Amino acid sequence: MVRTPLTPEERERGERLGRLLREARGDRSMAEVAAAAGLSAETLRKIETGRAPTPAFFTVAALAGVLDLSMDDLVTRCALLGVVAA
Repeated sequence: MVRTPLTPEERERGERLGRLLREARGDRSMAEVAAAAGLSAETLRKIETGRAPTPAFFTVAALAGVLDLSMDDLVTRCALLGVVAA
């Protein structure tokens, strides 16, 4: 199966999500947050750096739960950052 290349907008949205998660993680270690969300630290690293710009919904939901972010807040913040950056 061939994966469709990401659009510039999808890449930008992935980078915004990564920044928001990194900020919410604060001083907690990547390994600690990843383990609490049931992910590998490498998966979290890829999401935070934008190398995995389209993580699965349940992955984002698990991270949001560990980081005390509501999904609504996360979506709103990603959308607002996109408007501000434009």
